Amino acid sequence: MQSILDRAVGVRAVVFGDLFIDHYIMGDANQLSVEAPVPVVGVHEDIWLLGGAANVALNLKTFGALVEVVGPLGLDSAGDRLQNLLVDNKILFDTRLRISDMQTIVKTRIMAKRQQLCRVDRGKMVNGAAFERAIENLDDILQSADLLILSDHAKGALTQHLVDSAVGIAHRNNCFVAVDPNPQHKLCYSNVDLITPSANEALEMAQIGRDKGQPVDWQSVCKKIYQLHAPKYLVITLSDQGMLLCKDGQVLRQVSTSVREVFDISGAGDTVISAISISLTVGKDLEEAARFANTAAGIVVGKFGTAVASPAEIINAAQEAKPGRSRR
Repeated sequence: MQSILDRAVGVRAVVFGDLFIDHYIMGDANQLSVEAPVPVVGVHEDIWLLGGAANVALNLKTFGALVEVVGPLGLDSAGDRLQNLLVDNKILFDTRLRISDMQTIVKTRIMAKRQQLCRVDRGKMVNGAAFERAIENLDDILQSADLLILSDHAKGALTQHLVDSAVGIAHRNNCFVAVDPNPQHKLCYSNVDLITPSANEALEMAQIGRDKGQPVDWQSVCKKIYQLHAPKYLVITLSDQGMLLCKDGQVLRQVSTSVREVFDISGAGDTVISAISISLTVGKDLEEAARFANTAAGIVVGKFGTAVASPAEIINAAQEAKPGRSRR
């Protein structure tokens, strides 16, 4: 894993997709309201984190890559906050992608100790055509990129025309292309290098129903997704069951997950696609890439919010997982 991290330094990565803020209101709930049977939360902290494609970019930056994120932001206070978070984390962003007729998406989670009480979403979906018009230099952005990740959260940033254009330019420049899909957004990702859906997303992409209590024929799912999108690699995340690795429409194997306490799964998918993509970009094989991603995601789910795994944490976790080494 050290070799992946060493080679990741200086990789030029571009992330296209929906940007938003993950906002956490932290507090305690020690009483019920007299107005309704709901808890009263005494707030003691607000936490603002990068979400969506911005969190993918942050993961790549943490691995050592040089990262630019491409997505629409509103000309509002939330957009200002998100842009400042990008600057603080040294992630490139073109301010010309601030769009006046949208509201920056903010997902607010109200937390009482370790319990999420509710989530409040604000923001207005962007008009994809308006975002396309705002990107005047697509060729320049991707000309020297080593890695392109399309992070789709079905908020409108990605359109079929934009996907086709970006993938075409990337491939002409020998750039690795990965997709974190959202099947609610009916897009075709033809001939990309990697797609990383969750189990439910893979079933929806393959248009295959799931009978309760019955095992899934993952080979059929893999084959159908290949027929529709033809990715070189397909990695299906199976929650606590690990990952299913597929290549050219065939299931290769299933790798088990890293056993850790799960605190918050927010952003785990962002970590998975970032880790696998950077590994494959620097020349590692799919199984080694999956082990790296498994280790990183195992760290992230043990943290609060849309967190990232630092190189030191990844190396320490890998060392602890070696046979014969006891955990503290």
